[in-house]
Amino acid sequence: MINVSLWVWVLFAVLLVAAIAFDLGLLRRLTRQHRELTVRAATLRSAAWIGLAFLFGLAVTALYGPKAGVTYITAYLLEESLSIDNIFVFVLIFSQLRIPPPQQRGVLLWGVLGALVMRGLLIGAGLFVMSRFHWVIYPFAAFIIFAAVRLVWGQQKQREVVVAACSVCSTWVARLIPITPVIHGNRFLVRQGGRVLATPLFVALIIVETTDIVFALDSVPAVLAITRDAFLVYSSNIFAMLGLRSLYFVLAGAVERFRYLRVGLAVILIFFGARLLLSDIVEIPNHVSLGVIAAALGLSIVFSIKSPGARTT
Repeated sequence: MINVSLWVWVLFAVLLVAAIAFDLGLLRRLTRQHRELTVRAATLRSAAWIGLAFLFGLAVTALYGPKAGVTYITAYLLEESLSIDNIFVFVLIFSQLRIPPPQQRGVLLWGVLGALVMRGLLIGAGLFVMSRFHWVIYPFAAFIIFAAVRLVWGQQKQREVVVAACSVCSTWVARLIPITPVIHGNRFLVRQGGRVLATPLFVALIIVETTDIVFALDSVPAVLAITRDAFLVYSSNIFAMLGLRSLYFVLAGAVERFRYLRVGLAVILIFFGARLLLSDIVEIPNHVSLGVIAAALGLSIVFSIKSPGARTT
């Protein structure tokens, strides 16, 4: 555990607000000019978010030492890796609701902002429970391992759930608010005939938020296997989530070609589930965890590229 002073939290909050404001400004400029976010632009923005995350890691190292720096980088890369699974689902959501790429940007932006709040609440709850009841590490570990199994063998069920949720006329969201199947520009709500109606963008936003909560139930216990330090856990989560929107537009068209990527993510989850389960018996250094993340992702990408199916897509 590192001793983080109030001014460090304040500086982190200022950096966070400035980064979000900059991203919002770019979104508004693209919307006004009716321009699409190209893959090249998304790649540059994704690289900028990753670079900012690593620069923050250097600041953590300078302030609190190399051990804290490695811990932060390990937690960040874990969250960044697991966020790739979000992209699989986002692609499915937008394709089912037939939402064009320009409107996808706004949905993802507000989805990520909502996720920042939810992640904070879930991290706070997780840290509180683990500090009061040590035995919860065992159900947490089991939940992480179950998530790994679901990643590999639960794809069809996940697809069915998302497709059902995206059915505009029969989705559970329609029980809460009337829905129009027509997209009205970038608007989430419209008024017609004296009634407020939700557009498909609103349905997409609600489903993005609820699926992120499900994903957070996997990733938050996994990152707590690395560290119980609130600052390192939250900051690594935040930077991974902030870069998710740009990463989506980089990978959206190609993510299905990486057929073994989910297997790599499952290996990562199983490793961290086992690490949490055995935390009272053996302490696994974070640089070993860093190596496992890099190896699992690297090998899954290599196997995906070299597989016959990838060459025929």
